[in-house]
Amino acid sequence: MPSDSKRGRLPFEPRNNKKEKPAKSAPATTVKQKHQATSRNSRPNSNLSAIPDVVSKRMGRRMAIFCGIPSVLGMLSLLVFYWLKVNEVVELPPYAAFAVSFGFLGLGVLGLSYGLFSASWDEERAGSTLGGDEFKVNLGRTRDAWKASKKTDS
Repeated sequence: MPSDSKRGRLPFEPRNNKKEKPAKSAPATTVKQKHQATSRNSRPNSNLSAIPDVVSKRMGRRMAIFCGIPSVLGMLSLLVFYWLKVNEVVELPPYAAFAVSFGFLGLGVLGLSYGLFSASWDEERAGSTLGGDEFKVNLGRTRDAWKASKKTDS
């Protein structure tokens, strides 16, 4: 069961790291003892900062859908414009094909970000189908993390 300080935090959400000066230790520790101590201490922390497998798969599925569909439509639009041109169905200027395919591919790029932020970052909760509420929450968390990192950098 997670402790009370971790209960409101997601496993990979950044922490407020306030670095304190370490207390002076006895110089009797060997290099091997230091290596063992750092490797033991770094393992739990690395697990806390990693994205859980369930959440990363959820993000990947959403990114594939929100990026894949517009990208496929962008490539298909080029084929449709080519077919229209070859069969002389409609005479369209070349920039029309460029604009439509570029628009779909641009939506695909935006879909990558939306797929990432619209997934629920909570392991136990799958979230909604389109992920509007999750998007707002996760974007707010990211903004807060950026603000916190700017304060620590200053």
